[in-house]
Amino acid sequence: MKTASELYIGIMSGTSLDGIDVALVEFGEGRPQLRSSHYQSYPRSLKDVLLELHQSGFDEIHRTQLASITLARAYADATYALLHKAGISPSHIQAIGCHGQTIRHRPEQGYTVQLGNSALLAELTGIHVVSDFRSRDIAAGGQGAPLVPAFHDTMLRHPTIHRAILNLGGISNLTDLEPGCITTGFDTGPGNLLLDSWISKHLARPYDQDGEWASSGKSIPSLLQRMLTEPYFAAPPPKSTGRDLFNMAWLENHLDGTEFPADVQATLLSLTCDSIVEAVNKFCVGTDELLLCGGGAHNAALISLLQQRLPLCRIQKTDALDIPADWMEAIAFAWLARQTMHLHPGNLPAATGATHPCVLGAIYPA
Repeated sequence: MKTASELYIGIMSGTSLDGIDVALVEFGEGRPQLRSSHYQSYPRSLKDVLLELHQSGFDEIHRTQLASITLARAYADATYALLHKAGISPSHIQAIGCHGQTIRHRPEQGYTVQLGNSALLAELTGIHVVSDFRSRDIAAGGQGAPLVPAFHDTMLRHPTIHRAILNLGGISNLTDLEPGCITTGFDTGPGNLLLDSWISKHLARPYDQDGEWASSGKSIPSLLQRMLTEPYFAAPPPKSTGRDLFNMAWLENHLDGTEFPADVQATLLSLTCDSIVEAVNKFCVGTDELLLCGGGAHNAALISLLQQRLPLCRIQKTDALDIPADWMEAIAFAWLARQTMHLHPGNLPAATGATHPCVLGAIYPA
């Protein structure tokens, strides 16, 4: 009997704080199909508010709630733009999977906070909303992240080829898909986060196009080694991280003030590359293919450096497997929403450290 197709929407707004990725995904027989996609950038005012909320401050509970309302309205606008582009009515969508915007991730303290008023999003769109995916995994003793390895495990495994999936978002994370072995995954450390913050501070640009500014400088070995002494890099998986650790204050604590800005950018590129390479060599031994997704997959300087350091790996974007690198995480959260609506587990304990598989998320019916 042919499986009836279902339509889900995935919404992802990540650590980079650049904007909202929205994907319309059809699930049926075989691999899920991306039917349509939409990107909506954050206005500078919203990005500034979200950055401020990463630190404690005056009246932050009130400001957090206002930011959640603003985000819900932005998510709703992006959803309607996607549906208009696809020519589809909200009534045809089973549910929205919304990751929300992380402002705290403290699994070692037993909590994580993603903003986005899901009740309001359901009210504005008339579509069921699944959100707060991380909390159940943390309640079960896990890190609450990374969650996307479960999707990678289902969609991208090969029976004989040892693949690793590298998501180059604000934070970089790896999924190890070794044939015959349990899938594992973890955050390796900074991806685009520090690179974007540094170029924004010095050149007022949101990101370093193709790593051109980093390529104009020279990596500073002593600075790189100081940054690599961060205990997070040596910690074994499962592990996850974010802006709570890797932020501008962390970076500036490693600077002596004599560095040229372009050289710092080059060193940050080396930091991203070296931490990834160390993780691949230590925890994904024998990888044949390194498949890239996320915004950093377009950073030509970073990809070139990775290829030099991992000469035996075939490095390419996940587009080669018909999952667009730019939309991987949004597609994954559509899949996670479907898992929740069908009461199927969405986490991988070997990746998050949870004591058991869990049905993730909270459902806000329309």
